[in-house]
Amino acid sequence: MLSSTFVRTKAGRSKPVRLTAVIAAALFLAGCPSQAPQTPPANIQDEASASSDYYLQQLQQSSNDNKADWQLLAIRALLREGKLPQASEQLNQLPKNLSSVQQAESQLLAAELQVANKSYVSARSTLGHIDSGSLSANQLVRFYQAQIAANQSKPSLPLIRAYIAQEPLLTGKAHQNNLDQTWQSLLQLTPQGMNSLVINANENVLQGWLDLLRVYQDNKQDPDLLKAGIKDWQNRYPQNPAAKTLPTQLNQVLNFTQASTSKIALLLPLNGQAKVFADAIQKGFEAAKYGVTPSTPVQQQQPASAPEQATQPTSTDQNANGAVSTSAPDAAPVTTAEPSAPSTAPMTPPQAANAQIKVYDTSSQPLATLLTQAQQDGATLVVGPLLKENVDQLASSTTTLNVLALNQPETPKDNPNICYFALSPEDEARDAARHIWEQQKRQPLLLLPRGAFGDRVAKAFNQEWQKLGGQTVLQQGIGSASELRQMVNSGGIRMSGTPISAAPAPQAVTIAGLTIPAPPSDMPATSGGSVDSVYIVATQSQLTLIKPMIDMATNSRSKPAMYASSRSYQAGAGPDFRLEMEGLQFSDIPLLAGANPQLLQQASSQFRNDYSLVRLYAMGMDAWTLSNHFAEMRQLPGFQVSGTTGVLTAAPGCVINRKLPWLQYRQGTVVPVS
Repeated sequence: MLSSTFVRTKAGRSKPVRLTAVIAAALFLAGCPSQAPQTPPANIQDEASASSDYYLQQLQQSSNDNKADWQLLAIRALLREGKLPQASEQLNQLPKNLSSVQQAESQLLAAELQVANKSYVSARSTLGHIDSGSLSANQLVRFYQAQIAANQSKPSLPLIRAYIAQEPLLTGKAHQNNLDQTWQSLLQLTPQGMNSLVINANENVLQGWLDLLRVYQDNKQDPDLLKAGIKDWQNRYPQNPAAKTLPTQLNQVLNFTQASTSKIALLLPLNGQAKVFADAIQKGFEAAKYGVTPSTPVQQQQPASAPEQATQPTSTDQNANGAVSTSAPDAAPVTTAEPSAPSTAPMTPPQAANAQIKVYDTSSQPLATLLTQAQQDGATLVVGPLLKENVDQLASSTTTLNVLALNQPETPKDNPNICYFALSPEDEARDAARHIWEQQKRQPLLLLPRGAFGDRVAKAFNQEWQKLGGQTVLQQGIGSASELRQMVNSGGIRMSGTPISAAPAPQAVTIAGLTIPAPPSDMPATSGGSVDSVYIVATQSQLTLIKPMIDMATNSRSKPAMYASSRSYQAGAGPDFRLEMEGLQFSDIPLLAGANPQLLQQASSQFRNDYSLVRLYAMGMDAWTLSNHFAEMRQLPGFQVSGTTGVLTAAPGCVINRKLPWLQYRQGTVVPVS
């Protein structure tokens, strides 16, 4: 054994150092005075988690044999960091003599760059030229995620196939997300899209998914039947990945429990300016409880005991069962083109007829106090509050009661025991955007009141339009009826506007777990002459001036399709007005669209043909229906009921959406839009 030497330290103590280690280090330094440590080999088929600066540095220092590999890794990092111009520059500088492995990676990077630049058609073409059999598992995940992004998450067979192909490559949370996204894509297929699907005989997994979708569509209105259907499907397709791990939404179905509605607390302002609105909602709520439904004749109402008042009693001189039926003068007749579709509303639970209702006055005490009192009184469900300032307070509430709020905050908070139901102009604007898009219009102009109200409508319409895949939406402010009269003599209305600036930020793209920021949107402003549709939010007196001005400003060839909100549909419009509005389409709640003439006659006479109060009466009726299906709306995605205010479904966060019927003025009458 070699002896050790001793090195004297400054403190005077001896420290042993093995001679062999000293000699080895000296020989290494002597033989390699200027050589840097060897860089690790580049693997372009594996993860690339380092920064672009690191890869670019390796590119500069590497030999010619490794340069292309480091360059490809640098491009991936630049894409991940959102440095798209630099990534494009490096991609264009790649050498021509790439190996087959390098060539496949460069094609994949080119597709990912095209996706990030929103060149989706080019991306799909590039991906179509890649041999997926030559890719590693890591590259395959990126390949399928690029396919998903290139299809813009729009429901289609290529998109669903990409999700299915990607599934075996994923684990953990990414695997569950894949199953959830596959299911969401299937849910978004239209009936026509479903019927047109052509699948291959060996696509057993896809066939299983489609059968699961049919089970869901056939049974979604009955939680018990849906549970049984899902379990039967799992037995028939035991090898399907969804049978082993259900999508989150369907797993919620198996864990579904009905909520109790034996005691309902109705929170409304019984004093102040909002009292008239609260009274209309309360009357509708009581009428629905006592037996009136969208498909039930008024004569079938059954009297019941009046709801209990928690604070001071309110005037109940107008009983919901005793309204005098008189015809509304000059009301626009609605001609039904064909028999109404059967209601999709599920049966109201039999115990609902015995539910106890207690009304609490939100104008008398703080919301927190009323919620505590309701819980102490044994309430199992709260309907209300109505005023926005009270609804905003729900976000910070600690109540464990289920709450169906009758309004919604600017940004609804997803709380597991709260749903939001409102007759908001934003909701109507979103429905209008969907309707206009379905009619193949692509260049809309919005004519809206100036101010905060118009801004809210514009923002809601624009956000929904962008979601559908639309481009620039133009808006133009309109003034009072007197201002509009002055415009008649000064050139009328121009078919142009300014782009809505409150467009949502471009969405980032996630590829292989890497989020690539989307580039800034550069959609150009549309000038006059290309507008193909006009959505008008105006009163009846304003619309009387606006519609003729548009007719005069356009010829028959360039005349845009015209649509209006329910704001302009009021009682008292005579035949002259209806003839003047020829061709114009408008939306309104089913009750005012003629779904139940007897109920409309009763409600109109009760509120002296004030359609605003009739709509709130209908809202009260639907609040009763929703309260008896609160658990389904909260827990079962896709569950829907047909109400007096529209076909009701729950969006994320349990914000109740309404799909409205659309009507059209034709030869002096009002008919459903086919």
